[in-house]
Amino acid sequence: MQHAQAEKEQPMVRRPILAFMLVFPLVSSATSVLADPPRPPANLVASDAKGDVGKKVDLSWDLSPDDTAEAKPRRVIAYHLFRKEAGEAEFAKLKGEPTYQSTSFTDENCERGKQYLYRIRAVAPGNELSTAVETTEAVIPEMEYFVFSRVWYGIILLAVCGSVTFFIEVARSGRELKIRKIAGLEAIDEAVGRATEMGRPCLFVPGILDINDIQTIAGLTVLSHVAQVAAEYDAQIEVPTCRSLVMATARETVESSYLAAGRPDAYNEDNIYYVTDEQFGYVASVTGTMVREEPAACFYMGAFFAESLILAETGNSIGAIQVAGTAMPSQLPFFVAACDYTLIGEEFFAASAYLSGEPHQLGSLKGQDVGKVIGVTLLLIGCLMATLYSVTGNETIGTLVSFLTNNVLGGGGFLP
Repeated sequence: MQHAQAEKEQPMVRRPILAFMLVFPLVSSATSVLADPPRPPANLVASDAKGDVGKKVDLSWDLSPDDTAEAKPRRVIAYHLFRKEAGEAEFAKLKGEPTYQSTSFTDENCERGKQYLYRIRAVAPGNELSTAVETTEAVIPEMEYFVFSRVWYGIILLAVCGSVTFFIEVARSGRELKIRKIAGLEAIDEAVGRATEMGRPCLFVPGILDINDIQTIAGLTVLSHVAQVAAEYDAQIEVPTCRSLVMATARETVESSYLAAGRPDAYNEDNIYYVTDEQFGYVASVTGTMVREEPAACFYMGAFFAESLILAETGNSIGAIQVAGTAMPSQLPFFVAACDYTLIGEEFFAASAYLSGEPHQLGSLKGQDVGKVIGVTLLLIGCLMATLYSVTGNETIGTLVSFLTNNVLGGGGFLP
């Protein structure tokens, strides 16, 4: 009976061993297949990218047979690309790795006029590499005369430049161009007139940066107008500076304004003086002058930093009319809070055109406004279409959003 039971249990022991013996060759075979390198891609072609400055080469190839829909299993996870200059011995791997199902790549780090050869390998999940496929002829990146990816940029540029030229010609013809009034500049006559009536001086602070800063130049342009009005009204103007070159330029500017007003005898160069290059030493001197002399009008035109609030609050405490202008975003809130008038950003730079009335400057100002209108219009259209697409999911709207993003604002070219 025990013998019969042993015979009955014997197949139970053999079945797992038999199953393992049957499955092991299949697993071993599959493992062997997966360990083999994938088959290589074909027809690697390198060509000079069109519409660039000679920095790019376009690469294309046919998929590896192990990277097609018919491949079971699909054994390619990426492609490795290599490059060398003609005459070099070794290939170097390119940055960027096209994934499976990719058939193109753009090498964007080339040098114009050099000859390049390329190589490609397919990569399997176990990092096995296929045999290499190479280009047979060297490609030479060349600069194109026209960058096709920037067609829309060229159209917008032509529109702005054409507008500038048009408005300059209009201004030259004697027709009046409508320029929005800037309240801060309109208040200059009032402020200088008040100082004249009160018998107190005007104080002009041209910022704390040197003459090579565009804000300092814009401030000196306003100084020219302020000095001319002061000369006409017979008011005293005082200009403390913290840069020696700014002092020299301010003296020339004020003297020219007094000559233009027919009052060269009233000009006193000692009223335009240098204090110190030290930021807060300069501010201490200027605020001390403000407290002692109590100017009736204070003008702050130029680049300012932490001293802006000190100057503006001191001027406010003595009851002066204050007009400020700067392109420093972090200082604008202090001027807006403490001054009567503030020229914000572009208003400050537009002051020279506004005050001079010179045709070239007025035409340029109006032409730039056209560019701003184009930019704002594109921004509004893009936001509106993107919102509609997110709400409706309409594919036509999505195509328009993609065209605006990739072609008009990007480098996708004139058409999709």
